[in-house]
Amino acid sequence: MRLILHVWRQSGPNAPGRMVRYDAPNVDEHMSFLEMLDVVNEELIKKNEEPIHFDHDCREGICGACGFMVNGVAHGTQPRTTVCQLHMRHFKDGDEVYIEPFRAVAFPIVKDLVINRSAFDRIISAGGYISTPAGSAVDANAVLVRKENADLAMDAAACIGCGACVAACPNASASLFAGAKISHLNLLPQGRAEASERVRGMVEAMNHEQFGNCTNIGECEAVCPKGISIENIARMNREYLSAIWSERPETGGGDGG
Repeated sequence: MRLILHVWRQSGPNAPGRMVRYDAPNVDEHMSFLEMLDVVNEELIKKNEEPIHFDHDCREGICGACGFMVNGVAHGTQPRTTVCQLHMRHFKDGDEVYIEPFRAVAFPIVKDLVINRSAFDRIISAGGYISTPAGSAVDANAVLVRKENADLAMDAAACIGCGACVAACPNASASLFAGAKISHLNLLPQGRAEASERVRGMVEAMNHEQFGNCTNIGECEAVCPKGISIENIARMNREYLSAIWSERPETGGGDGG
């Protein structure tokens, strides 16, 4: 199978970028998308040309590092699929494929398709953990958790922090990411002790990183490779409002006389 690739090339964060056309004449339908790029890079290296830079690690849809835009869609058009799990059988001979990095102010480009996602790390550092001294492992049934909450927390914890939600959102909002990270801790009894502090810290960190506001468009959920629900955004907003309302200053009453 032969493909025509249009790849965003940019030598550095402050350098100008452009789309560059490449022919990929030896694509096997059983290759993953990243394996296809590996083959293209091998040919570029043979010609002493700069290979295409892209992030990857697990190649199993777990780490989220591989995310970029394929034909204008984060991770490509296959639902609940990361780029590393996207296979070439979903393309046809002669297809033109456009490959670009995720674009957001908070995700500066490092080189080509590689972006800096450290803004997500700073949001996690602002509250995405519990500081309860747990000691040694306790019996699984010692802390009771409602089945509904356990399921919702597990669903939220599936977020791999790839950034597809930010890339798909016209506002470049990180609300789905932050909402998932807040939900999977705040829904569990181990996380309730710091729930208010957590949601305030993570929402404020998200705003500080210059992510946009959520306007309930839903593109984030549509492209999320793990199917994270936008219900987590509603839960985050509810918890945040509750946290800041509980901190409001007390107003003294008077006789009005």
